[in-house]
Formats: sequence, structure tokens, C-alpha cells
Amino acid sequence: MRATLAALSFLASLASANPAPFYPGLELLWSDAFDGNPGETPNTTNWNIITNVRTNNEIQTYTTSNTNLQLTGGSTVQLIPLRDPATGEWTSARIESHHVFTPAAGRLTVVEAAIRLGANPPGTRQGLWPAFWLLGDSIHHGTEWPICGELDILENVNGAPVAHGTLHCGRTQDLGGPCNEPIGRTSATALEDLEGWHAWRLEIDRRDGGRGWLGESVRWLKDGNEWFSVRAEDIGDEGVWATLTHSPLFIILNVAVGGNWPGNPNDATLDGYGGMMEVDYVAIYQG
Repeated sequence: MRATLAALSFLASLASANPAPFYPGLELLWSDAFDGNPGETPNTTNWNIITNVRTNNEIQTYTTSNTNLQLTGGSTVQLIPLRDPATGEWTSARIESHHVFTPAAGRLTVVEAAIRLGANPPGTRQGLWPAFWLLGDSIHHGTEWPICGELDILENVNGAPVAHGTLHCGRTQDLGGPCNEPIGRTSATALEDLEGWHAWRLEIDRRDGGRGWLGESVRWLKDGNEWFSVRAEDIGDEGVWATLTHSPLFIILNVAVGGNWPGNPNDATLDGYGGMMEVDYVAIYQG
């Protein structure tokens, strides 16, 4: 584990309402502070609001309604899962960045968001699956998953007191393979305070130390503390590694309901703000 200035800078940013923290040695390339009036939609210049995606046997319908997706007026955005009491059907929200970025050779690329989850207790979150993640833009151009590459920065499943980080790549036909598909290369860190604000960061480090692509790595950090890493030499395949760290990526924020991993909601599952994901800022840096 390694501590950085991230935690102190993050806490200072919340106190000063600065949406994207300043980090020494890092240049801010892109960010969204989610400014706007209560109930408004996030800036559609920055975000594509998704309505036509349901994967992994999820059961929710993503909508553009401000009951599922809204700015708070306090420089945050909320993604809120809701159950229709009449039909039992679930709706939720998913947004994807229009901004596409490619980690630069010889540089450190950082993707970070400040996120908290709702205050409902774990026993009332069965089937809820909030996530902050990156997907290879090649999926928009005909490349299948997981060949396109995927980097999951934060996932929480069923309100369990842990957060997951995962890397997906290669082909599902190659059971196991360089990325241990279909499970992926994954790890978890403690998250007892689901409703607490935390800075979730992914670092794509292409500073190779003279070793070429084999010297590169990807790291996961929570509040400035590293809790998971994957090195290029762990993958051992230059082409596969390139899909994850040398190719265009975009950002996704969503709250899925149901699916292969969490299973479906049960009678105890509560909807609404208590099961939401709230985001204070999203930012991309380069060092």
C-alpha cells in the first residue's frame, strides 16, 4: 500500500467546493464538476445519457428521467435506481463520456472520481450494482467485449462492505487466458462506509523505466492508497496489453439492477436515494 497527497487534496477539495483537486506534478486534461440547477440533466456535451443498453442479464431500464438521473445543485450528480410499485419494473441511469482519451506513451494517466453510495443498509441492497469504469472505444467500432478492454475502477455489489477493481481483456473463448476471463483479474478493498465520500483512482503508468511495454502497469487507489495493481508482464501479451493501456478509452458511470453477478433484487431491496450513486467530480490528469 502506498499513501500519496491524494487523500489530503481530496478532503480539501470538498471543503472548498473545488470539483477537481490539484495534484502536484499532474496536469488536469478533462473534468466535469456537475454544476447546474437541481433536477437538471448532466451536461450533454460531456455525457451521453444511455437508454438502450442492458447487459449481463440485468433487469433495469436506463432512462433520461430526472427521477433516475439529476444534478443536485450542489455540484454533484445522482444516479438513482427506482422500482415501479405497480409493475415491479426497475429503472436506473447510465452515462458515458463523449470524451475519449488515449494514455500517452512515457506518461502517467490518472482517472479519478469522488463517489459516495446511498445510506440504505446492506441487507436492503440485494441486486444493486453501482460502478465507475472505463471501456475501450473500439467497442463502438465493432470490436467485441472483452477484446475491446475494460478497466473497472469501482464496483459495489449488493451493498457488501467491499469495493472491487477488475481488468478485462482478451477473448472469452480463451477460458482463463491473460486476463482470467470471464472473471477478469480482480481484487477488492474494504468499504464499510458506503455512504462516505471517497476518491477512486486508476493510474495507467506508461513510464516504462527503459523496459518498453513490459515496464508499464495499472494501479487502483482509494483516497490515495494503492490497493491493487496489474503489471504488463503479468499479462504477458503485448497486443492484449495495448487494448487496455495504449488504445482510446471512455468513462462510464452507472447503477445496474440485477445481473449475473449480484442476482436480482428481492423483497427486502429498497430503491430511491438510499441505493443511489452520487458523484462529485470526474477528472483525467496526466503526469
